[in-house]
Amino acid sequence: MKQGIHPKYQVVTVTCTGCGATFEAGSTKTDGIRVDTCANCHPFYTGRQRFAAAQGRIDKFNKKYGLDKK
Repeated sequence: MKQGIHPKYQVVTVTCTGCGATFEAGSTKTDGIRVDTCANCHPFYTGRQRFAAAQGRIDKFNKKYGLDKK
């Protein structure tokens, strides 16, 4: 790498606005980073994902367009 052309890489605090959790990450930004969703509150990572709602929408679509299997 060339010297003097790259931004300084430093440790910053990342704050989740959804649950308030904080953790450290590397970034070129000088101030903290705010994210909407983190691994502590995201439904996929917490296991609180609702598959039943998606299945209901698929059935509704299939019935609407006559694609339901009999």
